[in-house]
Amino acid sequence: MKVLLLNGSPREKGCTYTALSVIAARLKEHGIDSEIMHIGAQPIPGCIACGKCVESRKCVFDDKVNEFVNKMQDMDGLIVGSPVYYAAASGQVTAFLDRAFYSGGKTFDGKPGAAIVSCRRGGASAAFDQLHKYYSISNMPIVTSNYWNQVHGNTPEEVMKDEEGIQTMEILADNMAWLLSCIKAAKEKGINLPERPIKKRTNFIR
Repeated sequence: MKVLLLNGSPREKGCTYTALSVIAARLKEHGIDSEIMHIGAQPIPGCIACGKCVESRKCVFDDKVNEFVNKMQDMDGLIVGSPVYYAAASGQVTAFLDRAFYSGGKTFDGKPGAAIVSCRRGGASAAFDQLHKYYSISNMPIVTSNYWNQVHGNTPEEVMKDEEGIQTMEILADNMAWLLSCIKAAKEKGINLPERPIKKRTNFIR
């Protein structure tokens, strides 16, 4: 089993990475592999609603978004990390996930997901809720901890001093490992995901 950890910070080895590394180490204790993928510091285009991915299942902007979706095909779970900017997830990771989840479609279906955020002081729970909306619209079980998944600090060293935050990351990893094991055991017993009906699409004027 393997979990993809997406670092949605422009800083490759900053506070968000530190929290994800704690999770990766804990998953390893459970015998679960992980990979940290950094979205990078280059500008990431947002979705332009061209609709091309509906046909090709691939975004027309051929960048790390397509790489991410391809990686997720071989992953069993996903944890997205982001710094908190103005009480929200980073603009880079928002643009990234908008395109990934729209073009990736069923790639994420049934795979457990979680979000973590890193902030100096405030806005963590708003950013945390924002990221979870990608999972709740994609048939993904959401993995929780014993508190909202957040760490505090201006530097990686300060993050490691946030004892409650670090414990929250570790318990999140424990719960992810447990749920993945449950899903594996269910599949071995022939218990698979429910059959998905064709989605009904309506709006408020019809």
